[in-house]
Amino acid sequence: MTTVTWEDPFCGEGNSCYRIGVDTEGGSYIAVAGQEAVYVSDTADALRQLIRDIKAGKADHLLAD
Repeated sequence: MTTVTWEDPFCGEGNSCYRIGVDTEGGSYIAVAGQEAVYVSDTADALRQLIRDIKAGKADHLLAD
């Protein structure tokens, strides 16, 4: 069984809290805080690229009202 080390939740307004985690085998995980048994997983490299892309504004269109 894989053990995930979860970071503290990243929370927006209301109940929108997400957690990011990693394992010792190079895997990365994203889950809703409190529901860590259900997650999206990929490689640590993919998580790094996702974070870079978000910081570069490539997901800004998802934030439009």
